[in-house]
Amino acid sequence: MSLATRWNAAFMSNYATPAIELDHGDGVWVFDTEGNRYLDLLGGIAVSTLGHGHPAVVQAVSRQVAKLAHTSNLYANEPALALAEKLQSLTGQPCKIFLCNDGATANEAAFKLARKHGAGQRTGLVAARGSFHGRTAAALALTGQPSKRAPFEPLPGDVTFVTFGEVDALKTAITPSTSAVFLEPIQGEGGVHPAPQGYLKAARELCDAQGALLVIDEVQTGMGRTGDWFACLAAGVVPDVITLAKGLGAGLPIGAVIAFGRTADLFEPGDHGSTFGGNPISCAAALAVIETIEGTDLLAQVAQVGQYLSESIMGLGHKNIAGVRGLGLLQAIELVGLPSAAVEASARSHGFLLNAVTPDAIRLAPPLIITKLDIDQFVAALPSILQEAIA
Repeated sequence: MSLATRWNAAFMSNYATPAIELDHGDGVWVFDTEGNRYLDLLGGIAVSTLGHGHPAVVQAVSRQVAKLAHTSNLYANEPALALAEKLQSLTGQPCKIFLCNDGATANEAAFKLARKHGAGQRTGLVAARGSFHGRTAAALALTGQPSKRAPFEPLPGDVTFVTFGEVDALKTAITPSTSAVFLEPIQGEGGVHPAPQGYLKAARELCDAQGALLVIDEVQTGMGRTGDWFACLAAGVVPDVITLAKGLGAGLPIGAVIAFGRTADLFEPGDHGSTFGGNPISCAAALAVIETIEGTDLLAQVAQVGQYLSESIMGLGHKNIAGVRGLGLLQAIELVGLPSAAVEASARSHGFLLNAVTPDAIRLAPPLIITKLDIDQFVAALPSILQEAIA
């Protein structure tokens, strides 16, 4: 029986039927059940920070699962506490942590912090068109993609959407009734669009002027993806809340909310919780990720290799490539005259996994351990990939 037949018989139809079935991975490579090898240029959508089967993660998870797999939120466990302390130290700012399961639940918690901040008087929220904050109800309400919201409306409100990157639009939208503004440093699901220089700082100033919280969604950009631990802090902006997930656990499910200043004390006992949040196995993996990045100077490598990636692609001078946008190892190839879905399929047939994030853009978010030699293989094959997509 084929993969497609088994998949469609077993699963609900919220995902498209996968083209291949992956079996195992090794570093930046993954292998399907038929033995084909692929260079993983997507990293599980910016998740597989250290690639596949990294010894530090394998050892940390193996030790922890044999020791203690779960505690619930009724009891403390050392990996969760150590991770919270480590995240505090990475920010260099007074803050407190809430641990959860993924990016959507991190943004749900941030939504509730905004509600607490508003205290029933401020109910307005501001988010950007093209943004993506998750699929749960509150996170979806903040997502600036109408096609994703429409089937499930009415959603929690009241949310005003503004054009991403336009300071004047923010200035108009943020009022004394605004409880929080939600923004991404780079709109990942929206097509990998970086915030213009100075945009986040302007948002910080406007929020301060009106007494609103600034929530920065770093689910896709955080934990070294852009060459810094946090893209917003690297831009000189300390928000009231940072949300994290994806690369934090290197493949294990985990999310985190970092709240700064007075926002860190908004929640009271009973306001929020998570049965699996702070799971010791996921926290052990996250600690291994952070310690490995710190111990190998990986942030500097991400910046260097990311620049090499964009320069190498643009150096092809290909007629179907209009540009490359992004930062670090979160980038998009802008296509001209080619549908991205055809390029994704062609790349897969050549042994490369990437993502048609929008109809005219290909997203690249490889493991942070990818090397220039790995990138050379992809760039050398890219003209053939594009030619095959044309056909």
